[in-house]
Amino acid sequence: MKILVLAPHPFFQNRGTPIDVLLVLRGLAERDGTEVDLLTYNEGSDVSLPNLSIHRTPNLRITRHIRPGFSLKKIICDFFMLVQAWRMVGKRRYDLIHAGEEAVFIAMLMKFLYGVPYAYDLDSSIAQQMIEKIPQLSIFARLFNWWEKMAIGNSLINLPVCNALADLCDRNGSQKTVVIHDISQLKNPDLPNSGRLKKELGINNLILLYIGNLEVYQGIDLLLESFKLACATTDKVDLVIIGGTQEDIKHYGEKARRLGIETKTHFIGPRPFEELDEYLAEADILVAPRIKGINTPMKVFPYLHSGKPVLLTDLYTHSQVIPKDVACLAPADPVNFSKEIVKLSEDEQLRARLGQKGKSFVEKEHTYVAHQRRLHGAYDWIEQKIKKKDPLGRSGKGVGE
Repeated sequence: MKILVLAPHPFFQNRGTPIDVLLVLRGLAERDGTEVDLLTYNEGSDVSLPNLSIHRTPNLRITRHIRPGFSLKKIICDFFMLVQAWRMVGKRRYDLIHAGEEAVFIAMLMKFLYGVPYAYDLDSSIAQQMIEKIPQLSIFARLFNWWEKMAIGNSLINLPVCNALADLCDRNGSQKTVVIHDISQLKNPDLPNSGRLKKELGINNLILLYIGNLEVYQGIDLLLESFKLACATTDKVDLVIIGGTQEDIKHYGEKARRLGIETKTHFIGPRPFEELDEYLAEADILVAPRIKGINTPMKVFPYLHSGKPVLLTDLYTHSQVIPKDVACLAPADPVNFSKEIVKLSEDEQLRARLGQKGKSFVEKEHTYVAHQRRLHGAYDWIEQKIKKKDPLGRSGKGVGE
């Protein structure tokens, strides 16, 4: 098969969606007779995989430093993606387009023009994401929902990352839905705590650790406000935050100072993805305080795999996948969230019990082997469907054919 993968974001970067794309590319590289062209943004690091060619949008000053979520920079890059995809589809005659995020609309256009089917890889609801990012766009909610319904309904197969998005697909006329759950990619989940991070920061307390970007939907405001309340009850915990841009770190650092917790809150910036297992090993409690979205954040799975206790907001973004006996699910308000921070900090047996259950949970269905099985199952179905539709093996059609 000749496959065009559309990834409308910087690639590769060490964050959720680019990691998901890398997993898909790894899986496709394992399939015999599969050639993949990846079309993505100008930013990011190249990766080397068998039968993979990477194509990028123009490297313009105005399209650098692209952040997650809807923005003018993304609109500009998406325009260039449309032009390049149009040219590439016309020349190469792909068997399938594998499209994520808003690139699905490019794939849908290519289907109408050239007859090339597409697979829609859903990491989130585009309609919901746009309205959450810019609430003023809520007046266009019906229009956005209709676009999303068209994208889902015209797709050969939809590949959501969680059950909530699978429900969205089914409500909007999906022909075939296969959930490709996120997974843990820890190389060494049994790595011992070396004490290096505590020594580096000059602290002796338990470490409450958050890893990820510092976008509003991640709930960093909730985390800081909850931690302030927790500090009024216990002095056993320090909060360490890994990730974020310098702008975000400055913003939340100032908030920590206003809350009076700056001496116990440590922003240490981004760290290489390859060192994730080392930093998780240094933690005593891991936290994901997300307050918006319906997709389960990828970070939850390596968190659980590390064998450390995990504190999550008790919202559907987490509860759709994570049982309450596997992680601590707390209401998404500072008072109740702070109580669970204190509870975990004071109960060593609870921390050990949750850590063991979380690790066992991930090792059953959220490792690369499980991801590989689900992805290959979906692509076996795709190949059969395409061959059945065109037994002579012809790829696509030209405009007007």
